[in-house]
Amino acid sequence: MIVKQPDTITTRSRLGRGGPPSDRPWLWAAVAAAVLALVLGLQRPVAAAPVQAEDFRGTTIVLPQPAQRIVCLIESALSGLYMLGLKDRIVGVPASVYKESLRPYYEALDDRIRSRTLPAPGNWDFINMESIAALKPDLVVLWAHQTEAVEVLERRGFPVFGVFLQRFDDVHREIRALGRLAGVEEKAQTLIGLAMEERQWVRDRVRSSPGANAPSVYFMWAQGDLETSGGTSTVNELIEEAGGRNVFGHLTQEHLVVHWESLLKADPDVIVMWVNETRDPSHVLVDPRWRSVRAVRKGRVHELPDIFTSDLWTLKYPLAVLTVASWLHPDAFVDMDLTARKMSFLEKLYGSSAVARVAARAIAN
Repeated sequence: MIVKQPDTITTRSRLGRGGPPSDRPWLWAAVAAAVLALVLGLQRPVAAAPVQAEDFRGTTIVLPQPAQRIVCLIESALSGLYMLGLKDRIVGVPASVYKESLRPYYEALDDRIRSRTLPAPGNWDFINMESIAALKPDLVVLWAHQTEAVEVLERRGFPVFGVFLQRFDDVHREIRALGRLAGVEEKAQTLIGLAMEERQWVRDRVRSSPGANAPSVYFMWAQGDLETSGGTSTVNELIEEAGGRNVFGHLTQEHLVVHWESLLKADPDVIVMWVNETRDPSHVLVDPRWRSVRAVRKGRVHELPDIFTSDLWTLKYPLAVLTVASWLHPDAFVDMDLTARKMSFLEKLYGSSAVARVAARAIAN
């Protein structure tokens, strides 16, 4: 007769040598301890890895973890931080965001600006060191040429990212570096891709325009009628991307003052004015000094709508390129709702329609 063995024998064989589980409480205690350690290990936050990026001075900034408290005293870079979704990490802003021309946009981006509770410890022309120190930043963003302020802050132990922009690619480089220092590099790459895609769309429209040529363009800064930019500048790139030719592009200076004789000789087809609170195209069109210039004779004098939407030093630069391209090559954009396209682009950059709604009136001009 065959006798069936008890199930406990099978159980023992699975557990190995020794008695049943009830005979070995030490084993269950060890298993319980191991499981507890595993659970606690999974719940414990993983230590953030160090991040680093090179700024425009050629200095490598190394942070022990992605920046959590950022003081940014450059308005264009601040705009990029909001695009990167870093609003909650911004603890100090440039004073310029509280100016009437910019405040409505930043109020749409940050309630703290609407309530005037976000500190503004400086700007491009002044910095309050004690106010910055009180904010305890783990990253400060300044213009690279603010060398004295940079040195003082670094001596106090505050990491500084210095910025200097001459080309649209520099804007890409800035956003990429700030994204890396904040641990959102993938988001930075997405934003850069959006700007490059929009830039290429404008290029393609201009090139597809029948008989598209390159009108000669004179760019006028708000500081004076004879203040312009040469070939090494974002302005020159703006004009070329829009399908034009900078009449002073052969000069290398980023910013220069030209003589009337040189301007009259250049005789531009189109005049593009930077945002100017005291002078607009109507003033130029009736100014006897400009009467003989081709652009004035043909009524082709234009002014960029406002500083925020026309900013050449942010990923919004395709908006200015599109605006100027529509002036230089109007046939390329016939029957197109450019206002809707610009608003859509802004919404994509900031991830919100609020700032686009504020911009609607300006970009419709």
